[in-house]
Amino acid sequence: MCTAALFKGKDYYFGRNFDYEISYNEKVAICPKNYVFNFRDENTLKTHNPIIGIAAGVDEYPLFYDAINNKGLAMGGLNFDGYAKYNESINKDCINLAEFELIPYILGKCNNLTEAKNVISKLNIIDTPFNSHFPVSPLHWMIADKTGSIVLESTDKGLKVYDNPLNILTNNPPFEDQLFNLNNFMSISNAQPKNNLCKNYDLVKYSRGMGGLGLPGDYSSASRFVKAVFVSQNSTQMNDEISSVNHFFHILSSVEQPMGSTLVNENPDLYEHTIYSSCMNLNKGILYYRTYDNLSINSVILSNENLDSSQLIFYPFAEQTFNLQN
Repeated sequence: MCTAALFKGKDYYFGRNFDYEISYNEKVAICPKNYVFNFRDENTLKTHNPIIGIAAGVDEYPLFYDAINNKGLAMGGLNFDGYAKYNESINKDCINLAEFELIPYILGKCNNLTEAKNVISKLNIIDTPFNSHFPVSPLHWMIADKTGSIVLESTDKGLKVYDNPLNILTNNPPFEDQLFNLNNFMSISNAQPKNNLCKNYDLVKYSRGMGGLGLPGDYSSASRFVKAVFVSQNSTQMNDEISSVNHFFHILSSVEQPMGSTLVNENPDLYEHTIYSSCMNLNKGILYYRTYDNLSINSVILSNENLDSSQLIFYPFAEQTFNLQN
């Protein structure tokens, strides 16, 4: 499962934890503006906004998990198994896209959240797999720019768009149920608690952080949503790039999954874990990332590439190095 966030530091930052049990050789992918997108049921996109993000290891096509464009619009797809439902046929009055085409299409054509909402209002998501090795993924999406974020969900109730005032998204249940669940945690605070239990007996605040007693610590998507909301809502303002990026990764670290903590299908050799974490500066087009096996923060800058090209650009995930000081 996964957790996505939008954070205001020195600039605006969007990113996510990608939690899964296996890797698909993820890498950084850059689509210059003249890379041609051939959509299954829509017109070819011959020129578009340049895009940078993290994608599955498919050389011929950028299967983006999360990405931003050069205008500061970001988008990420998160697992929504059991709830996601796409249409089986095209609708000639709509924009017909497969789930793996949404990120390239929206980021390629839209400059901001308002334009993205306009595209979504005409959208028909088709139940079309990429190929036999990459079947249809049950997803919902968080889309963001410097004005805020929205959540896009396609279920058996149809296509829904939610304003996201908390700028957090995890997985199941649907977003409106995640918001309702927050009512159960309204007493949690970053301040020390008051004694409301015993009027005639003094209770001792024996540790810092006791206002957070009851904050979920498990790895379920509902619990990760609550904890990520708490951490992000209580984040301090950061005034420089390094502090902002570091703090964003600390938000994601609060809900990351270590290997061995989440068993998958009772398989003793298969564990869900945080394969990578991403942080994207929406103002500057910088992608930062770290992986399960490399906790160093690595970066790729969109504007450093030839964005007039028509060729995909890939950067494999960097390997861990240690800063030896003696």
